[in-house]
Amino acid sequence: MTNLNAADRLLLLLFAVAVLAGPVILAPFGAGYPDLLQKFAIYGLFAIGFNILFGLTGYLSFGHAAFLGVGSYAAVWAFKLLSMNVLPAIVFAVLLGGLFALLIGYVSLRRSGIYFSILTLAFAQMSYNMAYSVLTPLTNGETGLQIALDDPRILDGAGQSGGLPLTNLFGLPMNKTWESELLGMTVQFNVGFYLCAAVLILGFYAALRIFRSPFGLMLRALKSNQNRLNYTGVNTRPYALAAFVISGMYAGLAGGLLAATDPLAGAERMQWTASGEVVLMTILGGAGTLLGPVLGAGMIKYFEAILSAINKAELSDLLSFLPDALREPLVSVLALFVGEGWHLTLGVIFMAIVIFLPGGLVEGARRAMRLFSRGASDAPSEERPAK
Repeated sequence: MTNLNAADRLLLLLFAVAVLAGPVILAPFGAGYPDLLQKFAIYGLFAIGFNILFGLTGYLSFGHAAFLGVGSYAAVWAFKLLSMNVLPAIVFAVLLGGLFALLIGYVSLRRSGIYFSILTLAFAQMSYNMAYSVLTPLTNGETGLQIALDDPRILDGAGQSGGLPLTNLFGLPMNKTWESELLGMTVQFNVGFYLCAAVLILGFYAALRIFRSPFGLMLRALKSNQNRLNYTGVNTRPYALAAFVISGMYAGLAGGLLAATDPLAGAERMQWTASGEVVLMTILGGAGTLLGPVLGAGMIKYFEAILSAINKAELSDLLSFLPDALREPLVSVLALFVGEGWHLTLGVIFMAIVIFLPGGLVEGARRAMRLFSRGASDAPSEERPAK
C-alpha cells in the first residue's frame, strides 16, 4: 500500500483527537454518557466496513447484520470457553465474521445489482431464523446467549462465586468509569468506550490505507465499469470478494465489541432492519467518503437516543409558552415524530438529504466550505479597496 500524504496524516490525527475527546465534545449535547459513546464508536466502525464494500465497489449488501450477529455470538462463546479478557473474544469475532463473509460472498457475488442484494438479504434472514430456532443449542434462541457462573473459561478459571464475572482488558473492567468536572459539566471517561475508540481509530486508519492503495483504486474501477474491466482480461471477482470479506471482518469486529461492552448476543442483531440501518448510516453520511459513514452512524444513534426518550408531556412543557389552542394540536402532531415514532423523523431527514444532498453530510460540509471560501475571496482586501 502507498504511504499516506500530509493531508491524510492530518485527517487521521484530527479524527483520532475528535474520537478520543468524544466525552468532552459530546457532553454539552447530552450524548456524553458511556453507553451512547460506545454505540457511536461501534456502529461507526460497522459503517466504515460496509462503506469499503458499498462505497468503493457499488455492491449493495442487505445482509451485513449477519456478520454483526456472528461476531457477537463468537465473542460471547469466547467469554464462556476461554476468558473474560476481551482480546481473545475480539480476535475470535473478526475471524468468524470473515469466514462467514467468505462463504456468503463466494455465493452472492456470482450475481450483481439487485440480485446480489436479494441474495445477501436471503442469507441474512436465513441466519436470523437459524439463530432463533434451529441453532438454539449454540445461540440460546430468543433468550439470547449469555455468560454464566458455570462456564468453563479455561484460561481464567471457572465456577467463580460472588456474581457474574465482568468483561475486562487484562483485569481492567469494561464498565469502569471515572467522572470529572470540566467547565461546569460532569464528564465520564469509560474504559469500554476508549477500547472501542482505539479500535475505531485503527479501523479508520486501515480504511484510509485501503482507499489510497492500488487495491482501492481497482475497487473504484470495478464500481465505475466492471464490464469494461472484464473485457480487458481483468478477473474482477477476487477483488469484489476481498472487499466483501474485509467488510464482513469489520462487521464481525463491531459485533465483538458489542459483546465486549455488554456480554449478550441475540438473534435480533441479525435482522434485516439492522442491515438496513447500516445502509442508511452510510448514505446519510456520504457513501464512498472516509468520514461520511462515521458521521451517519453518529447521527442515527444520536437521534435514536435523544428523540426516542421524548414523550408527549415533555413536548407540552417545551411548548408551554404557546397558547393552549395552538399548543395542543402542535404537540399532537410532533408527538408522532418522537418516542416510539422517532423513525418518522429519521425518514424525513433521510428524504431531505437524498433530495438536496445526494452526497450526504460530507457533501453538505463541502458545499458550506466552498461558499465560505468564495465569500472570503470575494470580500474586498485592504490593499485594494472596493469600488
